[in-house]
Amino acid sequence: MPTLDRQDDVFILDIGDGENRFHPDWLTAVGEALDEVEKADGARAMVTAATGKFFSNGLDLEWLSGHADQYQEYVLGVHELLARTLSLPVVTVAALQGHTFAAGAMFSLAHDFRVMRADRGFWCLPEADINIPFTPGMSALIQARLTPQTAHEAMTTARRFGGHDALAAGVVDRAVEEDAVRPTAVELARSLTSKAGDTLGTIKSRMYAPALGLLRDRENPLG
Repeated sequence: MPTLDRQDDVFILDIGDGENRFHPDWLTAVGEALDEVEKADGARAMVTAATGKFFSNGLDLEWLSGHADQYQEYVLGVHELLARTLSLPVVTVAALQGHTFAAGAMFSLAHDFRVMRADRGFWCLPEADINIPFTPGMSALIQARLTPQTAHEAMTTARRFGGHDALAAGVVDRAVEEDAVRPTAVELARSLTSKAGDTLGTIKSRMYAPALGLLRDRENPLG
């Protein structure tokens, strides 16, 4: 399960060492971690990291297959995770040490910055291949955080971006060696801890108002 640690002014949210899919209990634990980061005082930033082969594979399709009647409520929970991360009043950095797929890739986009392993692992939106359309909120998030060309290619072709290609396409902000992913993310976060506060939260909320509005639409989240 996800855990939260603090190294001076940088919170480290470790989301796990498996596929880190969005099981409801996982979503609750991450939400509680975001509560703690948001309520803390003073200079601070947050790095979201994982260990092992995966950063995150996104939706917990196995859980969903047994709880189809809860699908809409589950999507609302995923949307809230994306919205909260996107608008968190601290600088956030995702440390992508492994495969980052589907809603896991969207979760990475909700962070302010992304540091990815250069030599192995892929960042991918596979929805076109697995026949799961993006919700309006997810589409808006992706299009708000990527260039039109990159968003179009990623969403319609399910391209798998390696680290160097992801950097060239603007999907990530750094591509580094495996052992440098987390330290680079922490260093970047630490350099921006002074930005935390209500003003940053307001800037993000206004910058991404259309995406946040769709992600927080509880009446028609599936379009």
